[in-house]
Amino acid sequence: MTWTRALPGALAVCVLLLAGTASCGSDDPAKPETMASPSPVGKVLDDTDEEGRHYREVAGENAPEVDIEVQPEAGDSWDVRLTLANFRFTPPGSTQKAVAGRGLAYLYVDDVLVSRLRSADCRIPGDLVSRGTHTVTVRLHADDGTVWVVDGDPVESEADITVSDGDNLSAPANDFRTGGRGSPETAGKAS
Repeated sequence: MTWTRALPGALAVCVLLLAGTASCGSDDPAKPETMASPSPVGKVLDDTDEEGRHYREVAGENAPEVDIEVQPEAGDSWDVRLTLANFRFTPPGSTQKAVAGRGLAYLYVDDVLVSRLRSADCRIPGDLVSRGTHTVTVRLHADDGTVWVVDGDPVESEADITVSDGDNLSAPANDFRTGGRGSPETAGKAS
């Protein structure tokens, strides 16, 4: 007797569950207006950087910004500190898609990639910088590998460092950039 009363109740619950699932729209391709769609972040351009990574254009208002400071450290290494605005690093293993103001930074010495950064501090070992003047560049990327750009120019910053006789000598004034590559500043360079 208990079985016959429970069976109609159980069937009613199953019908409600099935009807509720079908009406949510997330699994129903016939109703695209009910599906959530991610909004695009910027516009991917045909232009690429030197390594073939596409540029992702974003409006200047609230666009990511980066500044770099490089200081000599003991043992011939260089301390690198980034100052960021409108940008946050994503943790390793993040989904490889572009999210506004998020991603990682690529660090270059004389246009050679030396590190992918997920924090604002790092150290460049002395064996990566020989005697002479070198340009250290940091460029911001989205997690999908595209380069953040404003007005067609990569969001990046540069600083020059000079090494003399294998010892760190100086770290001249930084060149703040939210734009493309230009001639490095020559002020403060040691001969």
